[in-house]
Amino acid sequence: MTTSDPQKVPREVLETLRQGNRFLLTSHMNPDGDAIGSELGMARLLRSLGKGSVVWNRDETPTVFTRMPGADRIHVGEEPPAGFPDRFDGILPLECPGLERCGLEEKLLASGLPILNIDHHLGNQHYGAVNWVDPGAPAVGEMVFRISQALKMQLDEDTANGLFLALVTDTGGFRFSNATVAAFEAAAALVESGARPELVSQWLYESRPEANLRLLEQMLGSLELHAGGRVATAQLTGEMYETAGASHSDAEGLISYPRSIAGVEAVALVREIDSGDGTAPRSKVSLRSRGDVSVEEIARRHGGGGHKNAAGYEADGDTATVAAGAADELAEALGTSS
Repeated sequence: MTTSDPQKVPREVLETLRQGNRFLLTSHMNPDGDAIGSELGMARLLRSLGKGSVVWNRDETPTVFTRMPGADRIHVGEEPPAGFPDRFDGILPLECPGLERCGLEEKLLASGLPILNIDHHLGNQHYGAVNWVDPGAPAVGEMVFRISQALKMQLDEDTANGLFLALVTDTGGFRFSNATVAAFEAAAALVESGARPELVSQWLYESRPEANLRLLEQMLGSLELHAGGRVATAQLTGEMYETAGASHSDAEGLISYPRSIAGVEAVALVREIDSGDGTAPRSKVSLRSRGDVSVEEIARRHGGGGHKNAAGYEADGDTATVAAGAADELAEALGTSS
C-alpha cells in the first residue's frame, strides 16, 4: 500500500505490530541517520508496547551515530543474532527499498517470517506481507513517529531524540527539498515530546572522531569539478582510509563538503569497497543533486536506488574509473558534458 496522507498509518501496520511479540529490525547496507534513528526509535516503541526486538544490520554503525542510546546493542555482521528465526514473530525492514539492499536477503527470506516493509523510497519493491510506502514522508523516522501517534503512545526522551536525529539527517538539517511542512510539524512535536535538538546536533556535528577529519583531508585532495563547475566528484580509496587511520564508518557526512561548493548541482563520492573475491576492484557511489536533477534514475540504471536528490549504487572498477563515469552521467542529466 502507498499513502500520501501525512497523518494516516495503515490499519494493517498497526495490527501487525500489536499481534507480534518479538521483531527483527533491519535497514539498508551502510546505514545512515534515518536508518539508525528509525531502528532505535522503533525498538524503543516496541519495548513500550511490551514487545521484544533486536536490531540487525549487516554493516557497522557510522561513528557519528554510536553515541545514541541503544547503538551499542545493534547486532552487526552477516551472522544472525541469537534465537533467529525461531524466537521471532516478524521482520521489520525500515528504509530499505529492496530486501537485497539489506545485504541479508538470503537469511531473511529463508526464515519464513512475515515482513512488514516501512519505507519512503519511490522505487520500493513492495516485498513485504504488509507494505507501508509513503514517498511523501520526509524520513522513515517521521513515519515511525506517526505510528507512535496512532498508538497514542507517550515518547520518552531517548525515543524522541532518535526519531529527531532521523528527521534531521534525511532532510540535511532541514535544508533539502523534503523539508516539508510535515517535517517541521514532526520536529516540533518531537521536541515537545522531549527531543533535545542541541544534544542531537552535538552527536552529529560536534562529536566527530579525529579520523573523520583526517579522512576529509584525504578526500578533498581528490576533489574534481566537471561540466563547468556544475558537477563535483571525490574519491575515497583504501590507501586514503589507511593514511587517515579511518574505517568506512568514518566517511559518514563527507559528501556534504563537495555538495557545498558554489555552483555545484550534482555530486558523486566514490568509495573503494571489498570486491569479495580479492581481485577485481569495486566501488560504492553516493550521489547528491539539487532541484530537478534526479540521481535516483542514474542509480537505478546501475541496480541501486534512493531518492530524487540522494541515491547510490555499486559498480565494478577502481574509484577513478567509476568517478569518471559518474561525472559523465551527472553532466548528461544536467544537459551538458563533463
